[in-house]
Amino acid sequence: MNLKDRFQTVLAKKRTLNDTNLLLLITISVFIVMYIAAIIFLGAGFRKPQAFFNLLSENGSLIILSCGLSLVMITGGIDISVGTVTALVCMSCAVHLDMKGGSVGSAILIALLIGVGFGVIQGFLIAYLDIQPFIVTLAGMFFAKGMTTIVNSTQFNVVHEGFVKLIETRIYVPGMGSVNKVGKYIPAYVEPGVIVAILVVAILFVVLKWTKLGRNFYAVGGNPQSANMLGINVPRTKFLAHFICSILAAIGGFVYFMHVGSGSPSHASGYEMNAIASSIIGGTMLTGGVGNIVGTFFGVLSLATIKNIVSSLGLDDAWWTNITVAFMICLFLLIQSIVLSRKNSKK
Repeated sequence: MNLKDRFQTVLAKKRTLNDTNLLLLITISVFIVMYIAAIIFLGAGFRKPQAFFNLLSENGSLIILSCGLSLVMITGGIDISVGTVTALVCMSCAVHLDMKGGSVGSAILIALLIGVGFGVIQGFLIAYLDIQPFIVTLAGMFFAKGMTTIVNSTQFNVVHEGFVKLIETRIYVPGMGSVNKVGKYIPAYVEPGVIVAILVVAILFVVLKWTKLGRNFYAVGGNPQSANMLGINVPRTKFLAHFICSILAAIGGFVYFMHVGSGSPSHASGYEMNAIASSIIGGTMLTGGVGNIVGTFFGVLSLATIKNIVSSLGLDDAWWTNITVAFMICLFLLIQSIVLSRKNSKK
């Protein structure tokens, strides 16, 4: 590579970095504005710290799934199987614990094996056989949905003693409690899944920002041909992105399982769409090459906050929530288009 090409590569990386930071700033600003508006106009429910911690507890699994989707989308791909993989993990673990007399540890292992299976097969088909990610993961979605029903076709609550103790565990946040109407202090807490979600965000943030693998993800998503010319193994990078996404879907599935405490064929219905929406709101471009895991984290919180606001306004009908989410997605796609146009004009 000559000096001119190296210089252009450096400039491209700087532009990508600036685009990523700009979209991240917009996402965080939108979340802060929405939450402050909710605190001011929608009563004391949003003012208590526990309201924010409930937001995290209810969406811990979605944060993990959205991080996996962001990783795949940064490389220019997509994965629409994560929602049904979550349902399959829930049902498999529920049956293993309640009907097969298994342990929590072996249930976690089953969840990870499911993630490994989907990751290896889907990643291989997409990366090495060059089949479109949408087609492969669509097949994966239907397969996981069918397998969930084969494992068990009815909904039931898990009564396994060890698992019940796990889902009843609370991690208390010191100094963030509140006093109720009778003057009793109620400590603030989060579910264990929140800690898992934050760890996933932190690990992926480090990987994407400071490791060679992370730079490879962005390079492949930005321009696969140029990445190949730079000596990056494009198929292996795509394979790892889809493999990690499936592993995170399995982990997110178990976190979801800890939150709901049951198995059901209808669990996590539409979660893949929520994960994609959260990634887009978080600043991950569908065209690849731009995205930030921290932005995805705030994208999930923004999506959850707007749903809570719509519910607090008394608009409990499902279509109002869907319309609002659609508006947010269109807004952020418009913002991304403006950023993309700005980037192209500088080339």
